[in-house]
Amino acid sequence: MKKTINVSNQGVTLDTSRRNFLKLGGIGLAMAGLTLIGCDDDNDYGMMDDGQIFDLGTGDVGVLNYAYALEQLEADFYTKVVNNFYSGISSVEKELFTDLYHHEVIHRDFFKAAISGVTQKVLPTLQFQYTNVNFNDRNSVLATAKALEDTGVAAYNGAGKYITNPAYLVIAGKIVSVEARHASAIRNLINPGSTDFSGDDVIDANGLDLAKEPKDIVMAAGGFIKTPFTWKERGIS
Repeated sequence: MKKTINVSNQGVTLDTSRRNFLKLGGIGLAMAGLTLIGCDDDNDYGMMDDGQIFDLGTGDVGVLNYAYALEQLEADFYTKVVNNFYSGISSVEKELFTDLYHHEVIHRDFFKAAISGVTQKVLPTLQFQYTNVNFNDRNSVLATAKALEDTGVAAYNGAGKYITNPAYLVIAGKIVSVEARHASAIRNLINPGSTDFSGDDVIDANGLDLAKEPKDIVMAAGGFIKTPFTWKERGIS
């Protein structure tokens, strides 16, 4: 059976009075009345195995659950940042991190709604750990934000080829453009006025953002994720 999910901006409370390149830079992608045509909801996606480890599933649902996991991580990180701003933070930095927090929470909640509309096999709420992050230290927070944003961009770029539904591919393309702006903004805070936003560590020889396979992304982000999950279709177990 096919399902259709509609997502609107009803109830969104994001302050739009401040105009900067992040404030509404693509944020409307999940809030402007998108309609997604879902996969068959009777497929055996994300079934729990005997060890009660959640598998992300197959096909488009697997990719959506993968993106949802990453958005959960970013939303959780920025929630911690804005709930306890590091010592000496400037008003500009507070504004930026607040914007990033709103963006990532919207991305996270959008994916949860989208997946719930097409299957009951939705990745549960994950638990995270930040063993090596000092949330009261500017350098530590910025370095972690840089790593998460760069990883997010590479993750979307690498997973795009596995998406078969054109509607999902359009959404992923819009979200990754926002994530790239996040990455650029963080890099500018670390090294203002530099060209780090297009550094060789994130841009390939053709001038394109790097794309990484899900297995590499999960390995890179795995240190933050306490809740185990698998994605057997992509060799993650």
